[in-house]
Amino acid sequence: LQGLPVLFKHWLKNEEVEEGRTAVLFCELTKPNAHVEWRKGDTVLQTSDKYEIRQEGTRVELVIYDAEAQDA
Repeated sequence: LQGLPVLFKHWLKNEEVEEGRTAVLFCELTKPNAHVEWRKGDTVLQTSDKYEIRQEGTRVELVIYDAEAQDA
């Protein structure tokens, strides 16, 4: 499996959350611990007070704290 490309087993889907709440987006990959970049447009998101990026095995999550309309 080492030479095979990483594919999505579970695609990212749209989530709705009330403003001010926490949103969690996730996807699942075919290979554990693959490098993943979360982007908003051309901007690569980094862990901060606003965003938390978690990765455990094949599951990758983006947590958005205090969600606002501009996070859409």
